Parts: sequence; C-alpha cells; structure tokens
Amino acid sequence: MEGLYPLKFTPIFKDKIWGGNKIKSILNKDFGHLPNCGESWELSGVEGNISVVSNGFLAGNTLEELIEIYMGDLVGEGIFETYGIEFPLLIKFIDANDDLSIQVHPDDEMSKERHNAFGKTEMWYVMQADQGSKLQSGFNQQVDQDKYLFKLEHNELTDILNFEEVAAGDVFFIPAGRVHAIGKGILLAEIQQTSDITYRIYDYDRRDNEGNPRELHTELALDAIDYTLSPEYKTRYESKLNESVELAKCKYFTTNVLDLNTIVEKDYNKLDSFVIYICLDGELQIETESGSETVQKGETILIPASIENVQLKPLSATVKLLEVYIG
Repeated sequence: MEGLYPLKFTPIFKDKIWGGNKIKSILNKDFGHLPNCGESWELSGVEGNISVVSNGFLAGNTLEELIEIYMGDLVGEGIFETYGIEFPLLIKFIDANDDLSIQVHPDDEMSKERHNAFGKTEMWYVMQADQGSKLQSGFNQQVDQDKYLFKLEHNELTDILNFEEVAAGDVFFIPAGRVHAIGKGILLAEIQQTSDITYRIYDYDRRDNEGNPRELHTELALDAIDYTLSPEYKTRYESKLNESVELAKCKYFTTNVLDLNTIVEKDYNKLDSFVIYICLDGELQIETESGSETVQKGETILIPASIENVQLKPLSATVKLLEVYIG
C-alpha cells in the first residue's frame, strides 16, 4: 500500500440566499453558475457532502474511503477509536452578503439524545469584513429563560444580543449553546465539529422564495441555549512571526494562527492527530517525507497523522495559515 501524502480536496460549494461573490473575488475559487455562493466546504465528512481527494494517486477517493483504508494513519489512533470512519471536523469558508439568522447549536449530550448526532462547537476567523460589518455572539446583559422568551415574543430579541463590529483577524470561539450569527459583509473561515444540527431562533421576519416565514425552532432551542453572560466574546491574541499562536483550544479542536516570512519546520511526532492547514493569505510550499504540495490563499490541505515532519516554505513575502488538529 502506497504511503499517505498531503491531501487536497475538491471544494463543495453551497448556494445560499444570503451568499455573495467573495469566495470567487477574494479566495479565487470558481463556483461555476451558482447565483449566490454562501459557503465553500473545504473538508467535510458530513453525510451526503463527503470531500473527494483532488491530488495524487488517491484522487477521486472520498475522505470516508480513506479513513476506512488508512484508519489511524490518516486521522490518528485515538481519533479513529473515538470517531470511526466519520471525519470529526468540518472546515468551511463563509461569505455573508446578508445577515444570517440568529441560531444556536445543541451540545453533544442533547444532540445524541434528540438527533443521534454530535453537537456543534465552532470557531470563526474573520478573513475580510466590509466597513461597519457586525457579527453576533452571546448576550449583552444577564438573561434568563423568561426574559429571553419575553423579548422573543415581543420581537425585541436583538435588544439583549451582543453585536460586535469586526475586522480581518478577529477570532470568535462559539461553544455549543452560545447564541450567534454572522452579519452582512463578512468573509470568514469556520472550524466546527462534524454536525449539521442548527436551531434557528430569529430571522428578522424574513420570507423564503415562496413568501413563507422561515421555520424557527423556538422550543428546541430553549433548553439548548447557554444564558451565561461572558465578559468578553472576542478572543484576544498576539500573532508572532514564524511560530504557532493559539486561537482556540477545546476537546474538539485546537486552532493556531501562523504568520510566516521564512522556512519553518514543524515536528508532529508527539501529536496523535491529522493536521489541517487553511491558507488565509499568500502562497507556500509544504514539504514532507512523502511529497510536497503548493498551497495558495483560499486552499485547505490535510496532513495525515502518519506524517511527522513538515517544512513550510513561503513562496510569497508573507504567508498566513490556520493550523488545526485535535489535541
């Protein structure tokens, strides 16, 4: 059996009523004839949307097929024991050309009980934002279920929600249970658990193409919401040249940002996990013992767990990457 190498996948483009053109104009991805491309699923193990390899001798194979064949060599022994052939993370680029609905995701326990699925903890890295663009994360005051319901019923929910103006480089960690929404004018990278369970709680009274109000999940959401007020919702960090800086760490994923202007060697010898690189800016060569690949802005690449040493070689003056793995 031939050895594993850095793997690229064909993006899965999603037409969304709120989508725009930035996935093409900023990330240089050709999404064909879609009128409004809202999402590019870069790496997915979601049923019905499983990523397909686009490079090397494994081209044409799905991510699920690869895990079946290579198991722990691809994802890490502990990860394979926990998740089997389901890839545990979903990586997306999202272009919001309009405000997305206010929503919440249930945690693992609730998702298993109600939907026989995993919950959804996620994080956002803002890649570009139009002037004045805002996103929503958490509450702006102490709220309990009664106050929440009162505001929802009186169409005043946005009064108690925390909205923040954002710029490129801003990071938000969204644990399951936190009410959140991406606002108009924002392009971001999203790292999340493999789960497609979303409870929509408010949608600005918008109508669908047939003129009907969009479905809300008021009852389901009530028990899923974490009403805790957080002193700060945005993640504070300081990037350093040529070293990994942690942005988010939880049991589901660790995400670091890496700003490069010279060759950097990464040793993953002690890490029992795949590594995902998401190229946010610039272009680089990724060299490993089993092959090399060029990666450009807007591309995502999977480094199998069996690869222990990686050399990151910038091909542009600067390179910005997200580095994602399960700790």
